[in-house]
Amino acid sequence: MRHRSRWAITVTAVAGLVGLPTAASAAPVERETARSSTGYDVSHPQCGADLPDDAAFAVVGVNGGLATRTNPCLARQLEWGAGSSGEVPGQPPLQLYLNTANPGQVRDQVVTWPADGETPYGDCDGTNSMACSWQYGWERARTSVQWFFRPAARSVPLASRPEHYTWWLDVETMNTWQQGSDDARARNRAALEGMTEYLTERDGRVGVYSTGYQWGRIVGEVPEDSNLADLDSWLAGADERADARKRCAEDPLVPGGRVVMVQWVEDDLDHNHACRGGTARG
Repeated sequence: MRHRSRWAITVTAVAGLVGLPTAASAAPVERETARSSTGYDVSHPQCGADLPDDAAFAVVGVNGGLATRTNPCLARQLEWGAGSSGEVPGQPPLQLYLNTANPGQVRDQVVTWPADGETPYGDCDGTNSMACSWQYGWERARTSVQWFFRPAARSVPLASRPEHYTWWLDVETMNTWQQGSDDARARNRAALEGMTEYLTERDGRVGVYSTGYQWGRIVGEVPEDSNLADLDSWLAGADERADARKRCAEDPLVPGGRVVMVQWVEDDLDHNHACRGGTARG
């Protein structure tokens, strides 16, 4: 969710017009409708930027581009996001996203790779294994949630527990992932499962954000018994608002899931379109 040659989403609802308005009167109504139904997502690239005052909902990045960093503008952006109108049914006014990664293939170059831990894949022993990948994801989610809830990270009153929020896992190829085999993709999946476990065991609502192409490269097929199955999908990659609407009909990233939002970039800002019937599940 950084501004480069990357993807984006937008939230837009189509409001019916009463009667047969003239062309001159129809344009202002359409502009007002777009303003009231559009969501935005922001994070560290928008530090110091003027943020829109017409957000129907907002998704704020907790991390500073990497799973091991915090967003230096988190407090200000949370204050902004908390002021969203909540005009789109089913879309919480303030949502969050976490950066994700799995540096197991270069674990000797990082200090955050776990040395131990009990996981659904057995005990982590510090090696590049499914167990340690799961543990890595669990620890990254724990750290990010702690950053979000620490008192210094916010300047407005916010709900104090994870279950009050939707947490999106941002899966992009520009972060560090294992690669080169189906086993590598399975370990990447395990890292996301660890993050999901940390959040869901605290009753947080979890979804996944990516493009189909990037998800395929990083994660691949998700088994139906994975805790990633049935999660909502937030798709990136639309070119404009109309394209975002169409992409609501695309396949979700995981089996049993639903596409609930689609993103596009406009004026160097991520916009988000909420898909009809895409109410976030709690």
